[in-house]
Amino acid sequence: MWQPLVAPLARSHHLIAFDHRGHGRSPVPEGPYEIADLGADVLALLDQLNLERVAYAGASLGAMVGLWLAAYAPERIERLICICGAAHLPPAEAWAERAARVRAAASVTVVADAVLARWFTPAYAAAHPDVVEWVGAMLRNSPPAGYAACCGAIERMDLRGDLGRIVAPTLVVGAAEDLAIAPEHSAAIAAAVPGARLVVLARGAHLAAIECAAEVTGLIKDQLEAPA
Repeated sequence: MWQPLVAPLARSHHLIAFDHRGHGRSPVPEGPYEIADLGADVLALLDQLNLERVAYAGASLGAMVGLWLAAYAPERIERLICICGAAHLPPAEAWAERAARVRAAASVTVVADAVLARWFTPAYAAAHPDVVEWVGAMLRNSPPAGYAACCGAIERMDLRGDLGRIVAPTLVVGAAEDLAIAPEHSAAIAAAVPGARLVVLARGAHLAAIECAAEVTGLIKDQLEAPA
């Protein structure tokens, strides 16, 4: 999901990209998972790489993990960038139903079409079918047990009471056409995190880092390079 941003950001910054547990090439431990578990995975990775303090950028689930990290391990997070995320994403029943469907089918394919329809705007999807196909293949090939367990983590997540504890300079990015996590969630995060800056992209859907790659890259660079 970060592929379009890696090359331009790597020209001036050292990047570490990883798969959350249950996704990609990361292990798929037995669930249930909580957001705190995914956050602890990031801290373990930083320890393994001997990195005491980093800037963290996350999108969607990754943004939720970033909020947890900044609230519960503030000494490790120097700056925070949350893209199309949320601190609380009801209704819980919808996440439980999605997880149940994936488990019953033993495949993420059963929900993939509906999920993809919310990840890109129709105009972008029509103009870039190759990108949609690539992202769709990534989604459909996700380990079903890991995907379902992460749905459970979002189902039970409520970080709203933790946002006021975040001290890292924070950039919150939403997308006006995001049907998966409406920009109102980004606004709520920015309103609760002390000193946070909110940017709502005038175009783009949930995978704004792909659909609006140049704009998001610029925002991330500005946040990383701004005076502390």
